[in-house]
Amino acid sequence: MSGWLNRLFGSAGEKAAIRYLKQQGFRIVTRNYENRAGEIDVIALDGQTIVFVEIKTRRNDSKGHPLDAVDHTKQQQILRAAQLYLKERDLFQQSVRYDVIGLLWPENDKTPQIEHVRSAFPD
Repeated sequence: MSGWLNRLFGSAGEKAAIRYLKQQGFRIVTRNYENRAGEIDVIALDGQTIVFVEIKTRRNDSKGHPLDAVDHTKQQQILRAAQLYLKERDLFQQSVRYDVIGLLWPENDKTPQIEHVRSAFPD
């Protein structure tokens, strides 16, 4: 897939994941948050808990499950970006969680298979 097709596919995956999160009762605060430490796909509220969500979408698992793409390096980048987000807004007293959503979305399927891992990694 070319670069722009990958971005389009990733964006469709993010939209599907956001619909799923809303169905689960999450309130979306922001999408594609960026700061000097990196990017966070979705920041949401699950009750009073701030949830930083990484979303990975793939057509198949030939290169591994989408969840496997959130390795230690990616986790560290998310943690740094989240810490800056919390610092900028003076939210260190808030409960925080890091979730990962993996979507497998074969080309001919209308909807993806969604796997949501809550507290996917510690802070």
